[in-house]
Amino acid sequence: MIKVLPFQPADQAPAKALILDGLVEHWGFLDEGLNPDLDDIATSYADGIFLVAWQDDEIIGTGAFRPYSEKQVEIVRMSVKKDLRRRGIGRQILDELLRRAIKAGYEEAILETTESWQDVIDFYLNYGFEITHYADGDVYFRKKSISDE
Repeated sequence: MIKVLPFQPADQAPAKALILDGLVEHWGFLDEGLNPDLDDIATSYADGIFLVAWQDDEIIGTGAFRPYSEKQVEIVRMSVKKDLRRRGIGRQILDELLRRAIKAGYEEAILETTESWQDVIDFYLNYGFEITHYADGDVYFRKKSISDE
């Protein structure tokens, strides 16, 4: 059974490792200087929420949001362990993120991902996000009325 829970300080090292492993998988290399928010997740996401998905005693997924505007949250740091993808874990994390965003009074969610990551793009499109634009190798999404889920 998968449990999606708020980040705790003891989750720091495994959550960071999971996200960085996913970045290496997608990019083929890692520039840790581009990920300073992962050095202190609790502080970096203190004004939003950072969730971790657990299976047994292992963190297998992450996802977060931070306020973007008064009514919008930005979804970030969505990651699922490679061998467990396409099993609904990402959807569970995103469901919980949006549930918490609604509870906090937000109405809309935005996010961006790399334009060449077609599986990720398909995930968000299938979830109900719409593409707003492309820029500098990234694709940008919006989901209006997040309470529709």
